[in-house]
Parts: sequence; structure tokens; C-alpha cells
Amino acid sequence: MNHNWLDRLARKHSNICIQNLTSTIVMGMGIVFILEIFLGNALPLPLRYFLAFDRAAIFHGQIWRLITFIFIPPNTSIFWILISLYFYWFIGNQLESSWGTFRFNVFYFCGVLGTIVSGLITGYATNTFLNLSLFLAFAILYPNCVVRVFFLIPIEVKYLGMVAGGSLILMFFRSNFSGKLSLIVSLINVLLFFGGDLMRTINNAKRRYEWRQQFKR
Repeated sequence: MNHNWLDRLARKHSNICIQNLTSTIVMGMGIVFILEIFLGNALPLPLRYFLAFDRAAIFHGQIWRLITFIFIPPNTSIFWILISLYFYWFIGNQLESSWGTFRFNVFYFCGVLGTIVSGLITGYATNTFLNLSLFLAFAILYPNCVVRVFFLIPIEVKYLGMVAGGSLILMFFRSNFSGKLSLIVSLINVLLFFGGDLMRTINNAKRRYEWRQQFKR
């Protein structure tokens, strides 16, 4: 993955970034989760409802929703929220360690911007694809890393990435035009960082296939 433009930006603006970004995001999710438990019935609706991305609400002045949606926890179960937050923290810190703080900030906030644009197009957006983009990036950079599914089954991350990628492709073809556009825009950070590598991989596979077909003849 060679991004000269990103290297130039990093040299010029390396001080304009958030250190330990993943820890900040995970901490925010944890705080929201804890507040939802303690507030209980004090609010007419769960706290995440007031933080979620909602185009109509944003246009009526609730502009905090442009940012607060990233802090909505991915689960409501105490057990699974602990697992999820630890996993996001782990892969986020691995990416930041591999890329450097500035490059990781660019990746994440490109995803945030893409999600916002997607939400403004469709009217609603979540941080699901944004969180998924972190996992996809991790699977591409560390394909042979082994994780234990349900703490028991060891599996290399690349296979989980293939499942996630296949699900996204299936979702893309099953969606209407608005859904397709939303999906692409939401994952613009993955396309921006890895699109070139993906196209080269596809082209190389295509050439190998054509060569084999010619050899068989």
C-alpha cells in the first residue's frame, strides 16, 4: 500500500491528529453504555436514540448527531459489549501502530465523513460500516492473525474478512440504488486505502486465469 499523497500530508500536518483515537472512541462507547444502564427509565427513550444519526433531526438543529453516532455501543449485552469494545480497541491500536497516528486518523475520519454523506443521502446512518471498516483493514494487513471465535475455535482473520467481504458484496447486489450508493460511500476509507491493491489483485488473478486457459488449449 503506497500512498505518496498521504505521506506528504503526514510530514506537513503530523501534529493535527488525535493520539490514541481508538481508546477515545471505545471509552466513549463504554460511557454511553454505562449511562444507559444507570439512567434506565429516567429518559423517555434510550440514550442512543438522542445520539443516533438522523437527517431530519440534524436539519432541525441537533447537529451533535453528526458526531455522537460514532459513540453508540455495538451491543446491549454487558458480556458482548465487553468483547466488542476490547476487539475494537485491539484492532484500532494495531492499525495505529502499523500506520502511525496521522494515517490512522485519516482512515477513520474518512470513514466518518463517508458515513455522514451516506446518512445525508439516505436520511439515516449507523456506525456499523465504520466499525466494520476497521476490521476489514485489520484483516487485510494481518490476514494470518489467529482469533478464537467464541473463545474456542481458532480461525485466521483473513477468513473472517472474506465472510465479511462476501456479505457486503451480497448486500450491495440486493440493495436498491440508494442502498448501493450508501454502502460505497460508507466504506470510502477502505476503498481509498486498499482499492488500488484490490484492483491489482483482481487483475493478477484474471491474468493467471487467462494464462491457464491458453496453456490448456
